[in-house]
Amino acid sequence: MAGKFKRLLIGRPMKSTEIEGEKLSKLKALAILSSDALSSVAYGTEQILIVLMAAGFAALWYSIPISFAVLGLLTILIVSYRQTIFAYPGGGGAYIVAKDNLGLSPSLLAGGSLLVDYILTVAVSASAGTDAITSAFPVLHDHRVLIALVMILFLTIMNLRGVTESASVLAIPIYLFVVAIYVLIICGIINYFSGGAHAAAPEFGKTISNVSLFLLLKAFSSGCSALTGVEAMSNAIPNFRKPAEKNAAATLMMMGILLAGMFIGISLLAYWYGIKPAAEETVVSQIAETTFGRGTLYYVIQGVTAVILILAANTAYSAFPLLAFMLAKDKYMPHAFMVRGDRLGFSNGIIFLSILSAILIMVFQGDTENLIPLYAVGVFIPFTLSQLGMMLRWIKLKPKGWVVKLLINTIGMLTTLSITLIFIFTKFSQIWVIFIFLPLVVYIFMRIKLHYANTADQLRIDLFNEKPIAKGNTVIIPIAGVTRVVLNTVSYAKTLSDNVVAVYVGFDDESVRKIEQRWNEWNPGVRLIILKSRYRSILGPLRKFIDTVEWKKAESDHITVLIPQFITKHWWQNLLHNQSSLMIRAYLINRKNVVVATVPYHMDR
Repeated sequence: MAGKFKRLLIGRPMKSTEIEGEKLSKLKALAILSSDALSSVAYGTEQILIVLMAAGFAALWYSIPISFAVLGLLTILIVSYRQTIFAYPGGGGAYIVAKDNLGLSPSLLAGGSLLVDYILTVAVSASAGTDAITSAFPVLHDHRVLIALVMILFLTIMNLRGVTESASVLAIPIYLFVVAIYVLIICGIINYFSGGAHAAAPEFGKTISNVSLFLLLKAFSSGCSALTGVEAMSNAIPNFRKPAEKNAAATLMMMGILLAGMFIGISLLAYWYGIKPAAEETVVSQIAETTFGRGTLYYVIQGVTAVILILAANTAYSAFPLLAFMLAKDKYMPHAFMVRGDRLGFSNGIIFLSILSAILIMVFQGDTENLIPLYAVGVFIPFTLSQLGMMLRWIKLKPKGWVVKLLINTIGMLTTLSITLIFIFTKFSQIWVIFIFLPLVVYIFMRIKLHYANTADQLRIDLFNEKPIAKGNTVIIPIAGVTRVVLNTVSYAKTLSDNVVAVYVGFDDESVRKIEQRWNEWNPGVRLIILKSRYRSILGPLRKFIDTVEWKKAESDHITVLIPQFITKHWWQNLLHNQSSLMIRAYLINRKNVVVATVPYHMDR
């Protein structure tokens, strides 16, 4: 039943040879890997306006120069990451660049930051998608956490079904969003210049006395949240069809052009319409209502905006498992992240990402504004490390045209470093937790690596000097009575050794007398040892007995404990029986010189 349900949810298992068919074309990759960056149009401008409103409505004109500054930074990042794609076609982005050029600690910091950022991407996307839905339907506002969790569950199932299938389904609403936003921008511009917009815009260029450089920098850093997701192409190059690096670079450029047009268009309309940020309604919702009224087109735009904000998480679902795979390959994350699932995706990475994102949603109660600063600073740290790593690469290798490449990455590094510092100084009260969390993540990486190194050292053998040692075998069978389960276990034990003993722990004289009588009548050819327990404990007397046998026999024999266990036909029937065999196994499995095995007997009715 469970298998059929799994097949229904994620589809048939795929052969390993089918993996090439799971690669993405440029159009599908643009939709899936750009969804995070493109969706930030829905809240990037709003984040700028929220900060500027602290100085009053008249200060909102600053959103235009700030938006153009964000656009300039986007251009720098696109050109910089295009160079990274060609330099490191194997993917991995900032982690691989930092590992190759900066060393261990910076690479782990970059990798950890990106992993945290992808978790936040899913949480922010689900929260922002919920905000768009509740803007159109305020009655749902109190259920935003549940709505966000349902969104994450949907994305998890879609991604477990495989990259190609999820891309085919999810690309449609993503392109609908792009078309809808460009229709909104074009119609909004026509509406404004034809006199259809009646709201008074703040006077452009007017000096506002209470606008400080600190406030402008804070607004700029907030607007830079629109740039998250730009690095996804360089992380997920292995997901592209061949030639992967050329396709990834072309897709990155297409994403940059689309994002630039949408972001500046929304910012201009928000200024021309005199839009003020509101807790109950998003900026895009207000622009759409001003342009079209609360008619069909308004609800279409709100619908596709909500969908794209949800699907923005798909960038993380594409990039997180790949980055986790690379870290696991280097032994900084559990090996489970290297395993491909039935549909050839890294299923453990997908599920892990979903669980952590859902926890964040519940902790923050779906509040997007509280998550975005953490989200943005988490990506600007690897932005900076990646640019710095590329600078050192050009200086070290000096390929043809390296001076221009060095200049591009230097400008990129200085710009992203500045943004990171602005975030730290202007939003420290909101992002301080990341300075505790990121070192903790790096420490966990190091501990995992140390564990794998220690494990390898202890498991490694000298092929020339270490050979198997032949020893005898003393087999101990804990029994609860004379049953077919014990018969099954004794029969198996006799194939292993001639030195087999059964052990019974009795709580009273009557039970001891009965077991001795039945054992003697049965006479299986195995000696029975009776242990009395005054405190009704099975484990205590059994442990002492095994200690005694081990003391006497460890030099000449292996000590094997065979635990009889019957397996019921239905899982719920297990609940009707005590689980002594499981407790014995759980206790003995940690004994250093004792081999523990379960001998099952399957019930047929």
